[in-house]
Amino acid sequence: MEGGLVQHRRENTVVGRVNVNMMGNKVIRKRSKVKKRIKRLLPICVALQELYACCRSVFNGPPSLPPSLPPHHVHALSRILDSMEPKDVGLSRDIQFFNTRNPHKENPRVICTTIYECPNFSLVLFFLPPSAVIPLHNHPGMTVFSKLLLGTMHIKSYDWVDGIGIEQSKRPSNSRLARLQVDGDFTAPCRTSVLYPNSGGNIHSFTAITPCVVLDVLGPPYSKEEGRDCSYYKDYQYNASSGKQKFADGEMVKAEEGGQYWWLEEIEVPEDSQMDRIEYLGPPIIETSC
Repeated sequence: MEGGLVQHRRENTVVGRVNVNMMGNKVIRKRSKVKKRIKRLLPICVALQELYACCRSVFNGPPSLPPSLPPHHVHALSRILDSMEPKDVGLSRDIQFFNTRNPHKENPRVICTTIYECPNFSLVLFFLPPSAVIPLHNHPGMTVFSKLLLGTMHIKSYDWVDGIGIEQSKRPSNSRLARLQVDGDFTAPCRTSVLYPNSGGNIHSFTAITPCVVLDVLGPPYSKEEGRDCSYYKDYQYNASSGKQKFADGEMVKAEEGGQYWWLEEIEVPEDSQMDRIEYLGPPIIETSC
């Protein structure tokens, strides 16, 4: 997920091998012979290059027709991501981001950097300071692999449910019923999570408990022009106290099971979805032909 990425205050941001000055709505990159020399000397990372090659193979159709990934493709990508470590993208626990003296700032902003992007897929890193939030959002027509590289975060995710026999008076405005899929804490290293267009927790939110880094593979990336714009939601507890409810898939839900179901109301783009974008200066990817 990528929100609007604008920095409204001046600050010097350092993440790994990235150092950019941000002032107003401009991003001013400091250039120096040292940085250019470091960038040239960074070695190719075998794991990152393997991830890129696998994505090229898996996401090889028109982005307007997102592929239904067969299990062996999901397994291949997950296997690579499961084995990846922070060093594979040029990070370590010694960098300033993970050793801040004031870990809990008010309304901390998420930072993101794009490792690689093409019409079929993108590789994106998200840096979340403690208590930072990526609010509840969807991934229309997309398959997303998320690998928590560092830190501990709380993840909450939902999938849509088509409800029938539910009184309209009980339905919040501009909302749909969803089933809770995940609601828990995760600590790196952990297995890669995969969400699909209609399952796997396609609508999710992240809340950092400690400084966190997440590597996302999005196939295909967001594209407003192709109908893959990002929408945001607020969740409300579903009340099944009136007895059993029948859903379109034939499932009967008892009142005591109502906690698994929530109303998701679409909202305007929230302020905490704004992120700061920085240049990626980790191990490079060597592009190859299909």
